[in-house]
Amino acid sequence: MKKVILGKTNIEVSRLCFGSLTMTPFQANLSVEEGAYLIQYAYDKGINFIDTAEIYENYIYIKEALRGIKRNDYVITTKCYAYTKKMAEESLELALRELDTDYIDIFLLHEQESIHTIRGHFEAIEYFIKAKEAGKIRSIGLSTHRVAGVLAAGEVDEIEIVHPIVNKYGIGIQDGTIEDMLNAIKVIHDMGKGIYAMKPLGGGHLIKEVEEAFNYVKNIPFIDSIAIGLQSKVEIDSNINLLEKGFIPENLKEKLLKKKRKLIIADYCIGCGRCVERCRQRGIQVIDGRAIPNENCILCGYCAKTCPEFCVKVI
Repeated sequence: MKKVILGKTNIEVSRLCFGSLTMTPFQANLSVEEGAYLIQYAYDKGINFIDTAEIYENYIYIKEALRGIKRNDYVITTKCYAYTKKMAEESLELALRELDTDYIDIFLLHEQESIHTIRGHFEAIEYFIKAKEAGKIRSIGLSTHRVAGVLAAGEVDEIEIVHPIVNKYGIGIQDGTIEDMLNAIKVIHDMGKGIYAMKPLGGGHLIKEVEEAFNYVKNIPFIDSIAIGLQSKVEIDSNINLLEKGFIPENLKEKLLKKKRKLIIADYCIGCGRCVERCRQRGIQVIDGRAIPNENCILCGYCAKTCPEFCVKVI
């Protein structure tokens, strides 16, 4: 698989990044052995880049997988919400310990919204800068669901890598359109920031148009790599085909269609009811302050476009 350098860093990654949230108890609930096997399988196919986060609670999967992977050829990104030196130190030491590694390739501040939130987290950034000087981190960055978050990265030299939402309908972008997001990404890419996109299938809602949706993101010239959730060999093989050939072979499509998918609502749902108003099938309702899908849900994904918190996903 083709490798690229993320921005001005010397970090070389595959064009496809293994999104690891989907294998966890929060979604597919794979065993550690199953998850580790998939990470190793993807590595053998050329995927040397994995995205995780402290909140995913899946370091143990990656630690197990690293037993069969050449560490200096593998790139690990993790994220945390730290905003003080103490919190940043605790997050880094947790990641090093639970992954059983001497360094983290990329450490991101999770879900940054604007320059104001970055300033509010700058004590953590200063700690990560020192950790980078000590060789415990190779690069620092941020993840964001907002155009303002992307643009804010351009104001901070220490932020080298940005992980934004990008999909053809802009599902999950909280403060603008996909056009706004692409304009912002191009600005910071031209400044030398490394870009790896998240949610090319809009949290699973674009699965029915997977080839068109994936190719849309793949063909954006200022995106270095694409993170996508992977929870089976079929999904790994299908996404590699999408990246390298632009389509999924029929035999893999048939296997994908057999997978029983479901709508899940993240536990940070605020119960605003916009999804209920949007659903023409009466397939979702707010109960005790949280949206809950019911037997009428047809997995159309229309409700996700109205969710201000990007809580609604298809797995």
